[in-house]
Amino acid sequence: MGTPKPITIVGGGLAGLTLGIALRQRGVPVEIWEAAHYPRHRVCGEFISGRGLATLERLNLRQLTLRAGAVSARTVAFFSRRIASRTQTLPSPALCASRFVLDDALAGEFRRLGGDLREGERWRETFSREGVVRATGRHAKPTENGWRWFGLKTHARGVSMVADLEMHVSPNSYVGLCRLADGDVNVCGLFRRRAGVEAARHGRELLCGEAGSLLRERLDGAVMKEDSFCSVAGLTPKSRRAVAQDDCCVGDAITMIPPMTGNGMSMAFESAEIAIEPLVDWCGGRISWRQSHQTIACRCDAAFNRRLAWAEKLQALVLTPALQGPLVWLVSRSDWSWRLGFERTR
Repeated sequence: MGTPKPITIVGGGLAGLTLGIALRQRGVPVEIWEAAHYPRHRVCGEFISGRGLATLERLNLRQLTLRAGAVSARTVAFFSRRIASRTQTLPSPALCASRFVLDDALAGEFRRLGGDLREGERWRETFSREGVVRATGRHAKPTENGWRWFGLKTHARGVSMVADLEMHVSPNSYVGLCRLADGDVNVCGLFRRRAGVEAARHGRELLCGEAGSLLRERLDGAVMKEDSFCSVAGLTPKSRRAVAQDDCCVGDAITMIPPMTGNGMSMAFESAEIAIEPLVDWCGGRISWRQSHQTIACRCDAAFNRRLAWAEKLQALVLTPALQGPLVWLVSRSDWSWRLGFERTR
């Protein structure tokens, strides 16, 4: 057998690095182009659950994730502005991991396996070339139905939590808290405002919640780690189909699931795993690039479309102000209600 054809991955986030590692494990020449440098903070819930954990196990990356400081999460609680649910037990344990540490660990593993990591270099060629996989993250969109969506994240210390995961909702945002290693807490939120309306508060203040809210009380006195603060704009809550895209994509380059599901990291890992076999077949000359690309797209859509549809409906409900208090009240009295949403979106 001859030398496999090489793969170029543009984007060194979770999906790109995981795919690169898996291809190197199979002897495929791989280069990854990443415009930033490691380690770096990313706007992310830093929560891995469901199928993503199984993917890490199959790719022999679960132990690397644990060595990178991932901690187990077993409980969750939900909050509106002034109503708190009782603490619930997750259907199955999840992991919480700092992207600052995890991405750097994955980059190190890719290099250890002989991968060529072009760190600090921006890809300037076309994505339509054979052998190029796009893992560049979300598709930026300034507005969606008159709304501007943006994400904020920071790490904090001195946060007293009642559960490993907390979800706080308000009329135009939700903020998730999760426990990390060494006493840190990830504070990450999705926010929206009407196009043309200037933000009344700065990003760090937005993350702390409205005055008088349970979120503000939770973070009162917390110490924000200034070097961890990051933001991202141009988000869109509307899902995209992989088969409708011209480029071969993985991760958020396909689509972004509403962050409140806690499934973004899992889908990044899953999409990388889905892409392995078709890419290896192309590298070995067994199928064409078109066949490889179409197979990846069809399998990603089959894996994600139902989850995405449920997630969009769930986010619309949660961001309806009149329903936020009743939904949190319902969660306290019915395990079925929140477990249904959790199971349908993971």
